[in-house]
Amino acid sequence: MGLASSETVSILMFLLPGFVAAAVFYWLTSHPRPGAFERIVQALIFTVLVQAMVKMFFIVVESIGWTFSWDETGRLIFSASVAIGLGLVAVYTLNKDIPHRYLRRIGVTRENSYPSEWYSAFDRHAGCYLVLHLKGERRLYGWPTEWPSRPDEGHFLIEEVEWLHGDERTPTEGVAGMMVPASEVEMVEFLAETISTE
Repeated sequence: MGLASSETVSILMFLLPGFVAAAVFYWLTSHPRPGAFERIVQALIFTVLVQAMVKMFFIVVESIGWTFSWDETGRLIFSASVAIGLGLVAVYTLNKDIPHRYLRRIGVTRENSYPSEWYSAFDRHAGCYLVLHLKGERRLYGWPTEWPSRPDEGHFLIEEVEWLHGDERTPTEGVAGMMVPASEVEMVEFLAETISTE
């Protein structure tokens, strides 16, 4: 029984960095969490990458002539640190659409790295005022400071809020910002320029 427990602990210590990298990735991106099987596969992929990076590090260090005599705890801490770094690199590259942007340029794909068209549209129009078309034919103009990752849940935080009635604008006096549930929004208009106040 002791041998089985020892092997289980060794396997878990080997796999842990991959799960750490996957956790960092899902904590810091808006990508939906996949099912349990897909998460395990992704963690295994991260594990392979982390273990390869750690192995390469030790090969390079030994070729330079440095020697380390790390115990399992030290190796686990180093592997977890590499996993956190790998997770952060994955987050950065996908949040900036780096891999898909390159692949679009060379004609391999038309896809992007974002979790949905909704997320992509808000990233592409990050510097725009918007008009929220709400249920009941109401329209709200303003500057979005927060928006939901998906169209079916969450809230918009809109500043510089004005209600639009036809061609007329009604400023909301004394309102610093307005929270609007995404479930109330039927359509989002991104404005190329601010609406004229004249």
